[in-house]
Amino acid sequence: MASLNVGNLGEFLREQRRTAQLSLRQLADAAGVSNPYLSQIERGLRKPSAEILQQLAKALRISAETLYVQAGILDERRGLDGVEVQTAILTDPALNERQKQVLLQIYESFRKENGLGSDGKDTAASGHEDGRGTDSLKTEADGGPHAT
Repeated sequence: MASLNVGNLGEFLREQRRTAQLSLRQLADAAGVSNPYLSQIERGLRKPSAEILQQLAKALRISAETLYVQAGILDERRGLDGVEVQTAILTDPALNERQKQVLLQIYESFRKENGLGSDGKDTAASGHEDGRGTDSLKTEADGGPHAT
């Protein structure tokens, strides 16, 4: 079986598993995946879905975002701008995977609306000092921030 270029993820998972002092079988059981499948992930032969990564992160008690970055699903963030919110959403056990993805999309759309991209940089082209474009500014008449 050819490698799918996910060796870094596999190596990272193996290191996290060893740090947590878990055997391959123990982690597989805790994450709800088969022992052979987890072994293939660690050897870089399989690329797990975001849902499987979420289960592995929970079992390892680490951030799912960390595994998403290792797997190439998310770009590594510079700084902490917005990371706390994303991590909270991704690690919330009360939400299912679909709900998490919807919340993340909404959150990113609000950040873009307010002139911040996912990298935390100002993307507003309008030149407003507050970093927001004119679409996000509301007047007193429409109940915006200047209403009294």
